[in-house]
Amino acid sequence: MFFPGYGYHGTSFEQTYRCYPASFIDKPQLESGDKIIMPPSALDRLASLHIDYPMLFELHNAAAERISHCGVLEFIAEEGMVYMPYWMMQNMLLQEGDTVRVKNATLPKGTYVKLQPHTKDFLDISNPKAILETTLRNFSCLTTGDSIMVAYNNKKYYIDIVETKPASAISIIETDCEVDFAPPLDYKEPERPQPSAPSSATPIQGADVEPPAEPKFSPFTGIGRRLDGKPSKHLTPDSLPMKGPTVATNGAKPATTNNSQASSSKQTAGKLVFGSSRSTAAGKEAQKGPAKEPKENSSKTEESKFQAFTGKKYSLKG
Repeated sequence: MFFPGYGYHGTSFEQTYRCYPASFIDKPQLESGDKIIMPPSALDRLASLHIDYPMLFELHNAAAERISHCGVLEFIAEEGMVYMPYWMMQNMLLQEGDTVRVKNATLPKGTYVKLQPHTKDFLDISNPKAILETTLRNFSCLTTGDSIMVAYNNKKYYIDIVETKPASAISIIETDCEVDFAPPLDYKEPERPQPSAPSSATPIQGADVEPPAEPKFSPFTGIGRRLDGKPSKHLTPDSLPMKGPTVATNGAKPATTNNSQASSSKQTAGKLVFGSSRSTAAGKEAQKGPAKEPKENSSKTEESKFQAFTGKKYSLKG
């Protein structure tokens, strides 16, 4: 099958072919790289030219104004035909049987390439760097604006070539190339939490703020416990009667009503009992004892009062 202008001319190789996917000749390995299969006549022409190796070619789709670059794997195609990976036909916007212009090219060795995956799934691979290095071994060149396909674990990942240095098309054969990644196309940055509006309870700057009141000290607010382990019938500090001061004026008996009540309550609530074998009667007598203490205390107060010249007189004569 021949086309107008098929004859070779000049010192460079440039020819128009009809393209078909690699599945037409049962070459599935073509899908993992960027190499095409050309007819034997192309090899004869290339051998007669002084071209640089490895052989690299420029693909031009005049209908869609798309340009890409590729290598060659074999020269076994029918005359007038080329076979290429299906992902490359999609990248060039070519259908089965469309014409494509093939021209030999010389590309500089790449030093830098920036890639951008289409989906975040590629980053979920356990070791994407190793998978990418293994896949790019089947590639001979990269072109800015192309989308290459990386097959892994029965899944296809598409990656855009965002930037290449030192030119828009580079050779990656036997070269050390720095690889950088851009965020995937479907990546969305996490939303930052919006700062909440200041509440009305927040004090205004410059305003006088009263310090919190310090708690007042309350002594003897604990709970009494018996040494014999029995539960004590304690009274709260608020329920205890206030004991007033005892005042004696001119030999008069002090008021003992409040004192007797306070002493009896204190004896009942806070009295310590050593030994649990004491009889109930002894406990009752111990409770009755404190009631008589105010009278004894008052008599002792009168006896202890000083009285002048109250002693007995004795005669010296005997």
